[in-house]
Amino acid sequence: MTITPIQNGEDSSSGEKMYRLRIEAVFDAAHKIEGYEGKCRNLHGHTYKAEAFLLAKKLDSVGISIDLRALKEKLQAVTEQLDHSYLNDKKEIGNPTTENLTGYIFRKLKADLPDGVALEKVRVWETPKSWIEYFEG
Repeated sequence: MTITPIQNGEDSSSGEKMYRLRIEAVFDAAHKIEGYEGKCRNLHGHTYKAEAFLLAKKLDSVGISIDLRALKEKLQAVTEQLDHSYLNDKKEIGNPTTENLTGYIFRKLKADLPDGVALEKVRVWETPKSWIEYFEG
């Protein structure tokens, strides 16, 4: 069997080819939800997991769409600013709901992506069983 590498993300079949990449980071933070009438109005914390999903159309000459190490470092730089913090002090997040936190991480990651790579969505897990996704349509 002979394997022929796909150059620049193209092959002889019809249809556009896309590559989906996923990276994740974990961080701990405390917050309280202002204006909420449940238990979450009180100070509490979470071990959050942030996942970023990116789309790429082409591969470089080596067969790589984007350096995953660089993407992981970018996500880590964002989550390190949040790790072991009180999210209510981060005014750029707004009221620190998981929805607002997810949008904040998305906006930070979207900046300065290489050509041909798009941030599809960010998913933030608040608990092992619940998550919020943010994407732009």
